[in-house]
Amino acid sequence: MKYYYFFVTLLCLAGFNCLAQRPAQGPVSNKKYTPKKLGYELFWEDQFNGDKLDTTKWSVRGIGPRALGFVSPEAVKVENGYLKLFALKKGDSMLISAVGTQNRFMTRYGYFECRAQLQHSPGVWGAFWLQSPLLSNGDDPSLFGAEIDIMEFFKKLGTDIVSHNVWWGPYGPDQHTTRGMQSYLKGVSKGFHKFALEWTPEKYIFYIDGYKFYEVTKGISQIDQYIILSMEIPGKMEDLKYTVFPDVFIVDYVRVYKKSY
Repeated sequence: MKYYYFFVTLLCLAGFNCLAQRPAQGPVSNKKYTPKKLGYELFWEDQFNGDKLDTTKWSVRGIGPRALGFVSPEAVKVENGYLKLFALKKGDSMLISAVGTQNRFMTRYGYFECRAQLQHSPGVWGAFWLQSPLLSNGDDPSLFGAEIDIMEFFKKLGTDIVSHNVWWGPYGPDQHTTRGMQSYLKGVSKGFHKFALEWTPEKYIFYIDGYKFYEVTKGISQIDQYIILSMEIPGKMEDLKYTVFPDVFIVDYVRVYKKSY
């Protein structure tokens, strides 16, 4: 596989803070990884069978206003073996969607994977992330955890670029971050792809379709965290200029793998 590198100016032209983003890069090697090859076994999963959200595993998260939209159960559907997280208009409102496993499934360490099809439009964006319930309590990620953005798809960065990030400490201007990490994989915006995080006590490793893109040794959480899947919306109307509603982030499955010691 070829390596692809983009200059920081690409991110500036896309409207992002140059100091907060890294230039996009391809995978670190041609090697493809699987949880099995890495020594992991399936521990937890949801394949989204049936016609409704499994409430023993998930709940609609944060119902109410969020940025320019409103998180609503109306924007969450399970059908034909998929979880569909919509961004849609209803009258003068824009409805968005988020589901999480808080208080249902929380864990630390392992290989976290979803197979998903990304949204079509810029403006709104699909996301797969882990969240700490104690994030606002302090700056030490070993005690209070982190927000681990396994995958976000900001299409204005480019059709073949997926973003990752880690945040720790209370939300605000002084929150700590690894800075946005951008991964380039040709064709990632078309069809279904696998987005994954390997989380150990020493590091985070980010994967797309089994290819390794980044290793991070800062902000390592040592506490139980929960999974979130969401369709996000920005805080400025100008960022929705090219958004086509309705749009949807489609998830085939979520799986968590563990090592047996």
